[in-house]
Amino acid sequence: MKTILRTCLLLITFVGATTFAAVKPFPEVIALPDSWGPEGIATGRGTDFFAGARQGSPFQGAIYKGDLRTGEGDILVPAQPGRFALGLKLDQRTNQLFVAGGPSGSGYIYDATTGEDVAVFQFTTGPSFVNDVVVTRDAAYFTDSLNPVIYVVPLGPGGKVPAQPSFTALPLTGDYQQVTGFNVNGIVATPDGESLIVVQSSTGLLYRVDPLTGIAEIIDLGGELVTNGDGLWLDGRTLYVVRNQLNRIAVVELDPTLTTGEYVEDITSPYFDIPTTVAEFGNALYAVNARFSTPILGAEYQVVRVSK
Repeated sequence: MKTILRTCLLLITFVGATTFAAVKPFPEVIALPDSWGPEGIATGRGTDFFAGARQGSPFQGAIYKGDLRTGEGDILVPAQPGRFALGLKLDQRTNQLFVAGGPSGSGYIYDATTGEDVAVFQFTTGPSFVNDVVVTRDAAYFTDSLNPVIYVVPLGPGGKVPAQPSFTALPLTGDYQQVTGFNVNGIVATPDGESLIVVQSSTGLLYRVDPLTGIAEIIDLGGELVTNGDGLWLDGRTLYVVRNQLNRIAVVELDPTLTTGEYVEDITSPYFDIPTTVAEFGNALYAVNARFSTPILGAEYQVVRVSK
């Protein structure tokens, strides 16, 4: 009898340990390489995530690929002279990573498996700050925080990049007014690709933009603003707006027409240190700490997980 009891206890212990291992939570904080200087983050296939390195970093232009489950990772794209990696989006159809090139005035597409170049776009040679990107069924859209345009890269069937890639500059009109300082920053699209949403960082205004005409309409938040708005994430009619310097993510519930919305609450974390952009995995959001007020060399950088 004692032998049977001991066997049962061992089985219970083993099953309990196995169950615990199976439900072990994803890490709340994931470390990036020291001195990385991130600004953009994207989730990919499985539990993959990607983080780029901005200007001033010794890894400038590099892309880090990690695992949300284990927290482990490595450099996918090495440092690139003359390149920068800000906003990122992965196209699940092709496993290609679209990257906003910041002050280079460029946009890049990389193979998310090999890190090799797929296409490079020189959108402008004048003063610019290509800040974020979103990919729809038919095109990729890049914002420029210094110019009142959105750069449009047409895509072929299945998201395939054409043999001769091209782009157009779509002027922002309608309600949109360019102001002094940082302007259009984060960008998202509705699932059908018929509407874009952008945030103007300096004014705190959100706009619904027609991707064909560039006509922008202010999304009325009833007097509320999302100043310091940076990266965006759209989940159904819930819009998440990273407010970088304020160390929070605003939660905005939009109406079906995307013309009005309600600022519902803020998501915060004790681990936030000037988060900039955000990506989704399951019921969680992952924000990357840019730590703009901290010298890059030798600084520690993290990706922070928060519940939606």
